[in-house]
Amino acid sequence: MSHRPLRLIASISLAALAAAGVAGCSTAPPDLTGSVAAATPAKPHTQDDWRREMTLWGQRYRANPTNAEVAMSYAKALRAIGQRVQAAAVLEQASIHNPHNRALLGAYGRALADSGNYERALEVLARAHTPDQPDWRILSVQGAVLDQMGRHREAQAHYASALRIMPNEPSVLSNLGLSYALSKDLPKAEATLRQAAAASHDPKVTQNLALVVGLQGRFQEAEKIARGDLSPEEAAANVAYLREMLAQRHDWKKQGGQLVPTPSAGT
Repeated sequence: MSHRPLRLIASISLAALAAAGVAGCSTAPPDLTGSVAAATPAKPHTQDDWRREMTLWGQRYRANPTNAEVAMSYAKALRAIGQRVQAAAVLEQASIHNPHNRALLGAYGRALADSGNYERALEVLARAHTPDQPDWRILSVQGAVLDQMGRHREAQAHYASALRIMPNEPSVLSNLGLSYALSKDLPKAEATLRQAAAASHDPKVTQNLALVVGLQGRFQEAEKIARGDLSPEEAAANVAYLREMLAQRHDWKKQGGQLVPTPSAGT
């Protein structure tokens, strides 16, 4: 399976990032799964697996809709199959009964952002941790939401706060690098993404670095980065995708660079 970076670690679509290299842009709804919500018993990877998880946790949720861990697991499965609005509704109901459960509030805030309700997401995420007990994961999610809203300087301040708690955390560094790219500081984006790639083996980080390098016109170097240590088939798919993104950037530039990218699909 290809490691196409259709979803970045926290939020930003590659189409949006490519657009940022030439003009103003908007971003796709964030993909904010993973670090706050309770884990499900299994780790499904296919849509069929996620649907089975949805059925399992859906039954448990209907039997006990006030249980926070059940609601988070059910919502996680719903989001994985694209039912983002329903996932947010499940977490909203659970949060009414568990108003001080910070893990639940974090998951709810992510789900709201996932469905494009950014203002409300920020309100909920602010209650998922406190200034005297900050959570670096929530700070990173808040930064991702702010990037979705075009508030890049505020986003970067949140990432900096997260990094003070967890220095060199690859996911935060990657988000920070992408934020720099969206604010059109490609050299700083590259330096930050290189730091993230050195601390992580996540192929998404590598592919984001490849795209930022390509956006600066260093195409051969970008393709070398995109190939990485992947199999020949995966490398070929990633290079093809990189070329597609860079070709779209060229087309946008010729057309004046004004483009609102289509939200990327999947997670």
